[in-house]
Parts: sequence; structure tokens; C-alpha cells
Amino acid sequence: MLIERIWAANDYRNFHYLIACPETGEALAVDPLEWRLCLDAARNRGWEITQILNTHEHRDHTGGNQGLVAATGARVLAHAGAASRIGGVDRGLQKGDVIRVGRTVELECLDTPGHTLAHICLFAHTDEPALFCGDTLFNAGAGNCHSSGRPDLLYETFVGQLARLPDNTRVYPGHEYLARNLEFTLDREPDNSDAKALLERSRNHDPAKAVVTTLGEEKRINTFFRLQNPTVIARLREVFPEIGEQPDPKTVFLKLRELRNRW
Repeated sequence: MLIERIWAANDYRNFHYLIACPETGEALAVDPLEWRLCLDAARNRGWEITQILNTHEHRDHTGGNQGLVAATGARVLAHAGAASRIGGVDRGLQKGDVIRVGRTVELECLDTPGHTLAHICLFAHTDEPALFCGDTLFNAGAGNCHSSGRPDLLYETFVGQLARLPDNTRVYPGHEYLARNLEFTLDREPDNSDAKALLERSRNHDPAKAVVTTLGEEKRINTFFRLQNPTVIARLREVFPEIGEQPDPKTVFLKLRELRNRW
């Protein structure tokens, strides 16, 4: 499996992805808002975009569909529950479906609600597994639930699905928010040495060359995975004393998401 990450350099701070079969050169484009960048990248690599995957229905992920379809004839794939809102979807996806790209690439569809009620993450079962997670999981952060989302479902997605994936899974989110998310982690857990070290490296980095974290690293730097950390809980009680001395992980997650909304 070949992966090309494309930095959109737009106000949304989008990442787009091409996932290609090394044998056939067929490629899947993930959330190609700036579709011309995706098309140029594919042509430079000698690949042919034959499919488009939208992780969810928001326009900053679907807005390039029409242009890329017109240029390539690619089929559009998306969560079955979002297909009518996206429009022009050729294949509606459900939990456990497999997307095949060329002869060698297989991507499992994970049904990951939270940011929206109908959200797909793609998981590649390779020697170095990869997760294409849209707006569910960010490097050192979690998606918001402002537009048709539910934080309780996002919690279930994090603990019931993402946390159970292999620690060496590479994380490929839909946007680049690393430094800001690390600042939030350190606001909640000032003694987190891993987050401090990565923040120093990422403050003035080129987003086009941003670090690719793994889930193992996320569990050390992402406060939304650190729900039983004593420092996280103690500092959260300063803002929300009603949670008590031993809040359950779901309460911690929901209060962290609430706090992040206005932080």
C-alpha cells in the first residue's frame, strides 16, 4: 500500500490522502476538497484515481467530489447514512465493509460516530497498520461535535474502537491541528513530558512535513485517551468540582470535550 499525504494549505488546514496499489497504480482519494492538488499528485506519481472516499458529509471534506469525478470518472464512496446528504454517492458503506484498491489494497470500514452520526474511518491491516480517521481523531486531539454530532458516541468510538487498535497504527487525520492540541494536553496535564517534547518540535513546523503519530504515541500525548490519569482528573475537578474524586472515564471524556469547546 502506498500513501501520499497532501497538505491543502487552506484555511481549514485540510489533509487529503491518496492510497494506491503499487501493482496497478489505482488510487483512492480520501476527502479531496482541493481536488486539483489530489489530481496533480496522482499524475505525478503515475497513479489513476478510481475511487473517492468521504469520511463524513461536511463540505470541507466533500466539496471536491464533483470536480474530481468530472476529471477522473471516479466512484464516490461514503457512509450509507450520509449518502443522501452528500449526493452522488455510488456506494454506501457500513461497518465491516471492505474497500479494495487495485489488486493489493484492502481497507476495512469502521463505523465511528461522534463528530457526526455517520462517519467512516478506514483501517488498513498491514504490517504497519494505518488509520484514516477524518474528523474523529486528530493528532493529539478529538473531533468536535458541533454540527449534528454527539460527544457520548465519540467517547464510545474512542474507547470501544480506536483504543483497541494496534499501538503501531499510523494516524492520518483530516486536519492539521497538532500544536494547538498539544497545548490543550499540557493545559490539562502540565507534567506530560512526551507532549512537551513533541510541542517543541511542532511549534514552527511545516504542516506539509508534519509528524505522523501512532496510536501508541497518541495514548501518551492525547488527553482524550488519558481518562484515568490522576493529573488530568485533578485539574478537571478544578473546573468541574461536581464530577467528584473518582469520576468514571466517560464523565472525564465528556467534560474534556466540553472544556475543549471553549478553550
